[in-house]
Amino acid sequence: MTIAIGNDHAGTAYKFEIIQLLEKKGYEVLNFGTDTNESMDYPDSIHPVAHAIEGGKAVLGIILCGSGNGAAITANKHQGIRAALCWNNELVQLARQHNDANILSIPARFVSLEQALQFVEIFITTAFEGGRHQNRVEKIPVIK
Repeated sequence: MTIAIGNDHAGTAYKFEIIQLLEKKGYEVLNFGTDTNESMDYPDSIHPVAHAIEGGKAVLGIILCGSGNGAAITANKHQGIRAALCWNNELVQLARQHNDANILSIPARFVSLEQALQFVEIFITTAFEGGRHQNRVEKIPVIK
């Protein structure tokens, strides 16, 4: 499975650790984020993650910025993207189980590296429950 990752300067250190974890588990990682701590605009790294998922080049995405908000807002502008901003294990699990989230947004300035790595583990191993949640997820896209 291929996972896309994107980050701004606030998420660079965590990104490298997340990539190492994912590659150790056998995942292919598409890195669209910055590799430095120099200030940059998060949409420049987040839109490519959403495009990779929309285009079938990646199945899941992980995005990081300082608060996680800007990254999630940007990703959620794309149809078919369900980015969830999560700051604890239960939110990550529910985002996958109930919302079929396909992008995890991590607030790098508000969680520890250990927490972020736990979130990734939960995100990649938790399945969507379907059932009553399927109908709700199908109502998310805007119909024109």
